Amino acid sequence: QVQLVESGGGLVQAGGSLRLSCAASGSIFSFHVMAWYRQAPGKQRELVANITSGDRISYADFVKDRFTISRDNVRNTWYLHMNSLKPEDTAVYYCNAGRYGNNFWGKGTLVTVSS
Repeated sequence: QVQLVESGGGLVQAGGSLRLSCAASGSIFSFHVMAWYRQAPGKQRELVANITSGDRISYADFVKDRFTISRDNVRNTWYLHMNSLKPEDTAVYYCNAGRYGNNFWGKGTLVTVSS
């Protein structure tokens, strides 16, 4: 069973930066896609960014030019580098991976951006 564990969340002031990490329990080579989602209070979960096994990357419009997704195949980890954070970025951030029709989720890490 695949386990994903997020880390790196916390409280940051507007304009600040954080780096989220998602560590997989095994090799990430088998994942077709790795992603970050977020869910703000009272809102639906939404896609933030994803990266495919072929290194194709896409971002939601609301984070373009501020967030960067990357991965480290040796550490079996992918990251979300978040810059220029805004209060509206406050949410629980979840990592997600897809493989052969199966979806795996972490338990989430809370990011709070103060104004």
